[in-house]
Amino acid sequence: MAVLIWATLALFTTATGAIPPFQLVAMAFAIAFTLAFLKWKLRGQGVMAQLRWPWRVWLVGIGGLFGYHALYFLALKSAPPAPANLVNYLWPLCIVLFSAPLAGETLRWWHLGGVALGLIGTALVLLGGADVDYQPQHLIGYLAALGCALTWGLYSVLSRRFGEVPTDAVGGFCGAAALLALLCHLLFETTVWPASTGQWLAVLALGIGPAGGAFFLWDIGVKRGDIRALGALSYAAPVLSTLLLVVFGRATLGVALVAACLLVTAGAVLAARDLWVPHKP
Repeated sequence: MAVLIWATLALFTTATGAIPPFQLVAMAFAIAFTLAFLKWKLRGQGVMAQLRWPWRVWLVGIGGLFGYHALYFLALKSAPPAPANLVNYLWPLCIVLFSAPLAGETLRWWHLGGVALGLIGTALVLLGGADVDYQPQHLIGYLAALGCALTWGLYSVLSRRFGEVPTDAVGGFCGAAALLALLCHLLFETTVWPASTGQWLAVLALGIGPAGGAFFLWDIGVKRGDIRALGALSYAAPVLSTLLLVVFGRATLGVALVAACLLVTAGAVLAARDLWVPHKP
């Protein structure tokens, strides 16, 4: 469910107009925290009980949620959305690679081969093509997208180390991330409010869905499920996300973009070879 919801992240982000990245992070996370707060109140749960966690838990939670989305919104507002989104979707590959040392395993040829295919696909986006409008000024956006992939891969795998922390804690992370984003916005950006009802609805949709509710679903998955299997399921996300951008006129589906999408997805599937090749007794 989280992966399906995340497929709409790029579409809703591009629909928010000229809202600067930190402001958008603050608005989306404020909505997510409000929903969590209402849930706590309806269940009669104390707010402070959801916030009393060791500093390491807060570091992973805030670093993952705030860091990823600040970089993501910067990427989609600093580079063409479809290719930047595709670079961001190297995170399922990162999950597979990071989960190997976490589980005490070693990297095999299929892990390295998957990395190579993913990097080739990313290079195809960065070098451009007839349908990928790459310009040097877009470099910061693509670097931010690469930072997204690394950040979310680390967050997902490290969250598994804190399996005893309940999912409700994610609401606290959202609240702290909203405050941190607001501070950064006031320091570095000029406020730009949504210019239309559609843009307001896009911000609301972000806070309820891909930049809000999906975090709680993902937290349950990474703490209770097979982290490598979750990484494999996530490989559908770049395809679905890019197709949504195309369907709603936010991107053009051309040869270079399709090839890059297939390479990134194939690399991620190859890296998860352990999931679909039977093990010898």
